[in-house]
Amino acid sequence: MSQPALIVRNVALSLIAVVLTACSSIDGEEEKGPAPLLDFVQERTFNKVWSTSVGDGQGGIFNRLNPAVDGDLIYVASAEGVIEAIALKQGKSVWSTDLAQLLVGGVGVGDKAIFVGTADGEVVALNKDNGEVRWSVELGGEVLAAPQTKNGVVYVQTFDGQMLAINIENGERLWSFRNNLPVLTLRGTSTPMIFRDAIIAGFANGRVISFELDTGAVRWNTRVTVAKGDSEIQRIVDIDAPLLENNGLIYAVSYQGKIAAIDPSSGRRLWAKDASSYAGMSAGFGNIYVVADDGSVTAFEKNGQGARWAQTVLERRKLTGSATLNSYVIVGDVEGYLHALSQVDGRIVARTKVDSDGIQVDLQVVDDMLLVYSNSGRLVAYKLEEKSSGWF
Repeated sequence: MSQPALIVRNVALSLIAVVLTACSSIDGEEEKGPAPLLDFVQERTFNKVWSTSVGDGQGGIFNRLNPAVDGDLIYVASAEGVIEAIALKQGKSVWSTDLAQLLVGGVGVGDKAIFVGTADGEVVALNKDNGEVRWSVELGGEVLAAPQTKNGVVYVQTFDGQMLAINIENGERLWSFRNNLPVLTLRGTSTPMIFRDAIIAGFANGRVISFELDTGAVRWNTRVTVAKGDSEIQRIVDIDAPLLENNGLIYAVSYQGKIAAIDPSSGRRLWAKDASSYAGMSAGFGNIYVVADDGSVTAFEKNGQGARWAQTVLERRKLTGSATLNSYVIVGDVEGYLHALSQVDGRIVARTKVDSDGIQVDLQVVDDMLLVYSNSGRLVAYKLEEKSSGWF
């Protein structure tokens, strides 16, 4: 069973005791490698629009330094501290800066600034126009997810279970909330979501909580899944995948738990189905697409009736979160391949290799382009187009 690193928490001291590896190695079983790639009928082609490189990418550990798109620019951070603004259409660097700090979270985008999280538990704000540092503030816990902003406030979720609101001008703390966390969790944090007049976040105890933007008051607290099992490993139910909003509903998925549809006004769980994931979801064709920790991709019907299809040929390939482009669902894998699946039935229709160092950051779609940020720092834009009928 493939997964990112696990973290044991010392509850009394509220920090780390040791870093563990995958469940299979903990259980004493030899972990199997990625499933071999099978032949398929190629119906579409990934055509590269442009490619560039940003620092050392994810830095060789399980970081998820997701790029952020704002207007005509992409803001990208690397683990070693390099941050660049890149033109969306041409892939050319507009500015670059080096913080010379280990970065583990980002990038969040506000009206005038962008935000990244450091391994020392700081949030750093940089000027959007030139990359100059505006301020930094220490929060006490790693910021593994991209901060979110609205109305002059930055909302940050930390690895130790805090949700904080910070003044966007100077980093002053406005309010904070701390959630009780399990002893053992995955290394990751779900990216909080601003929806209407609330900030909604998923936590490592399998709960989704909605807060008032201005005060931090809890509006509702909903359990997506219940921890089960005799061991702490079996009871891990982190919500690490970003929440998904689609047609006014919020979707959350947990590790070793469930996918649930939630009413954002009341927190009522409308339906839930068994699932296990720590990667981002996407939507299309009346489905919610979930990439499971075992490498399967499942199309759950939005109405909660069940699964329309499941594709299992990519097992153990440690897939990224999915993105939908045109009529297709796209995922990346640990060996650096992109795979395009039909939204109709899940069949594979296209494949290309981006980077032999692999891909672990969720894919993004902007207009008709797919953005891929590989582990080694390659940022590539693709279009998925009809396969040429010419001779090869």
